[in-house]
Amino acid sequence: MSAESGSWTITELASEYDVTLRTIRFYEDRGLLTPERRGTARVYHPRDRVRLALILRGKRLGFSLDEIATIVDMYDAEPGEEGQLVYLLQQIAIRRADLEQRRRDLDQTLDDLSEVARRCQADLDKLRSA
Repeated sequence: MSAESGSWTITELASEYDVTLRTIRFYEDRGLLTPERRGTARVYHPRDRVRLALILRGKRLGFSLDEIATIVDMYDAEPGEEGQLVYLLQQIAIRRADLEQRRRDLDQTLDDLSEVARRCQADLDKLRSA
């Protein structure tokens, strides 16, 4: 099986996306992927391949599997692609706000550490010069 035939094995998908077989089976168990079964073999079609790419992108962006499931499942159901895009934009705004707050928190922590280090160095310099 291959891209030419429009289907992939679990091993081919795992290799292509640099994930473990266990990861793909986990997404299957969660209902995010639904490969065709041919005996004991799993056969993945373009829909599964696209969904796997979306799942992995969603994970990289920090979305939970529940959020990812909502987004990818909306494509197949009402309100369809428009609803999916509206929901995704809302989730992106929420995620962006969270990350921006984390950035401000990190910047403040780094500033605090710099100030403490400056004070420690000044105190150490005083001790050494005395």
